[in-house]
Amino acid sequence: MIGSLEYSTLQQIWWILASVVGALFLFLTFVQGGQTLLWQLGKNEQEKNLIINSLGRKWELTFTTLVLFGGALFAAFPKFYATSFGGAYWVWIAILFTFIVQAVSYEFRKKAGNPYPPQVYEIFLMINGSIGVLLIGTAVGTFFTGANFVLDEYNLMKWTNPMRGLEAAQNLFNISLGLFLVFNARVLGALYLLNNINYSSNQELETRTRKAVLHNFIAALPFLLIVVVGLLIMKGFAVDPNTGTVYVEPYKYLKNLLAMPQVLLLLLAGLGLVIYAVYSACFTPSDKGIWFAGVGTVLVGLAVFFTAGFNNTPFYPSLADLQSSLTIHNASSSHYTLTAMTYVAFLIPVVLGYIAYVWWQMDSKKLSPDEVKDSDAY
Repeated sequence: MIGSLEYSTLQQIWWILASVVGALFLFLTFVQGGQTLLWQLGKNEQEKNLIINSLGRKWELTFTTLVLFGGALFAAFPKFYATSFGGAYWVWIAILFTFIVQAVSYEFRKKAGNPYPPQVYEIFLMINGSIGVLLIGTAVGTFFTGANFVLDEYNLMKWTNPMRGLEAAQNLFNISLGLFLVFNARVLGALYLLNNINYSSNQELETRTRKAVLHNFIAALPFLLIVVVGLLIMKGFAVDPNTGTVYVEPYKYLKNLLAMPQVLLLLLAGLGLVIYAVYSACFTPSDKGIWFAGVGTVLVGLAVFFTAGFNNTPFYPSLADLQSSLTIHNASSSHYTLTAMTYVAFLIPVVLGYIAYVWWQMDSKKLSPDEVKDSDAY
């Protein structure tokens, strides 16, 4: 019975569930990546409409998954939610703003009577796909590099930097992770467009899309190298399981990967799948690379979240006061709340199955220029 599970087991289960949602969100940023490719791939209005309408079928999934990720963290780890969203609010406000203008763009870009030209909304889509993803990656980087907060004995939080979260962009590791996610999203976006659009009447667009996969993958490699090397050599944060004392430990995240070989395997397998997807798109006629890269991105995302939270590691370390650092044990909801949520979580496979079915129905036929001309949805 779930109710008889130990408290620590429930906490670990919910870190896994939150990590799964977060990793799925990273895959779904193919929408944001595709938006940033609009001007690079679309050389005329018809091609732009084709790209936007292809992405427009899925944009709600990314937004909904981001909200679900925030909701899961709020319910399962409320102290983190209160600390990060309540302290680093400028970075989260900026992220949410980029997603608001995305929704506005899909709704109003081609709406009759709209006073602004489509180019205005295309700029909004570019902002969402670039700055939005960059800031999300920068925020995730603080799981490893730490944030500027202090919690008192009553769990009242004080943020010690006036930039309220935006200071994370001053850290090379954080900004490199953000830039890697931007270029990875562009790779995913190109792979998705390659799979979703019917190129029979426009071979030039297909050629540009395949080139975009390779070019953006190459652009992502330096930032991936910085992130991987940084994880392997940086000093990390550890917590004594007996006393709860947080301290700085050399090579902490390297030690985590070695202590959890299954997580290291997830990381290597994920990177391998992304590399194979790029190869298949650039050197074979295949259009199935999005599925390999998508699974690979999810596996890499899981490895990142597991490395940050497991093996006696604070997943939100404090730079201002080490003992204020948050772990999955001191930041979680009560045993009763986690138990009730776990029963509700049994609905997750049903929801995922429904999403998969709807996705299959929408993509059972590739999008053609004639279809966009007739519907002109976005």
